Amino acid sequence: MSKSLELLLGTAGGIALMLVVAVNFADRNVAGFPGAPHRVAALPTSSGAMIGAVQAATAEADAPLGLGRAALPEEVAAWDLDVSPDGTGLPEGSGDVWTGEAVFEENCAVCHGSFAEGVDNWPKLAGGGGTLADQDPLKTVGSYWPYLSTVWDYVHRSMPFGNAQSLSPDDVYAIVAYILYSNDLVDDDFELSDKTLAGFEMPNAGGFVTDDRATTEYPQWRRDPCMENCKQDVRITMKATVLDVTPDQDGAPAVAEPAPKAPAVVAPSVAPAAAPAAIDAALAATGAQVFKKCKACHQVGKDAKNRTGPVLTGIVGQAVADREDFKYSKAMVEHGGIWDSASLRGFLADPKGYMKGTKMSFAGLRKPEEIDAVIEYLRSVQ
Repeated sequence: MSKSLELLLGTAGGIALMLVVAVNFADRNVAGFPGAPHRVAALPTSSGAMIGAVQAATAEADAPLGLGRAALPEEVAAWDLDVSPDGTGLPEGSGDVWTGEAVFEENCAVCHGSFAEGVDNWPKLAGGGGTLADQDPLKTVGSYWPYLSTVWDYVHRSMPFGNAQSLSPDDVYAIVAYILYSNDLVDDDFELSDKTLAGFEMPNAGGFVTDDRATTEYPQWRRDPCMENCKQDVRITMKATVLDVTPDQDGAPAVAEPAPKAPAVVAPSVAPAAAPAAIDAALAATGAQVFKKCKACHQVGKDAKNRTGPVLTGIVGQAVADREDFKYSKAMVEHGGIWDSASLRGFLADPKGYMKGTKMSFAGLRKPEEIDAVIEYLRSVQ
């Protein structure tokens, strides 16, 4: 045998010896697990035996260690909740708008409002149409979300808050149908099911594009700096309107001149109201049912308290923003006037359109007969 071959075998034998020791060390570490086999290989005494021992140890190491078990189908199903835009993953079921209104009121309205308009800082689910190009867009299910399957998947997986996955598939279909209705995307007789969800196209389905900035824009930004023809001096040419932010030439902070005071708003004169008409009891009873949509923010009655919105007891005929124990928006304070039938009708139909800047996030009552019924009900709780 040549010296080079002997050297090669000796080197291989040394490597094999180290591998066998490593395998034995690993086996000792896993031997304590229940059901794990305890493998300790004998140290070989020759190069060929060492190589054979390494091969045997490698094959044995690849064998199952007897840990764990295959997941049961129901265990896999509990985690396999995702739903694709084409409807893959949807369970059988259906739900209509009116069922969804009741389920939504019970499980979702406390955070998202009875009309999906949001309560306090909880997310708004409705509205925002046409605002995506604005400086401060309102991104809701109706204005922003591209796929209805995402709405179903999120409600099913994560809602209601604090009690996730407690809703049945039919409840989820009904809630999603009501959210669509709250965004004026379907009529009140709409029913959603696993057969129709995939075919429903959201308004912003085409509003998402592939992010190709890495190839189209990044190279334009990553250029070597010019470093030529730089300005010799830098001078302040304008001052900020906020105090103490723009330094003077000598380093001292500049003081902006106070902004002129806005002219005082004079409330328009109001003619004396005529004697109120008799209450239509049937219409007021209908209004009491419609007013349930308002209860997430407003209360009426003897023991009513301010919530997100003020108490509305006696509001008909009262001055706008007249409750001293409630902080109104600046827009409502400056609007002034009296809550008569005309102003209430305009405000309830389109709060943000009627009074720009109002904090009221409610989208408005769609049906004129509902507005008349609510006004009559508010008249009855003077």
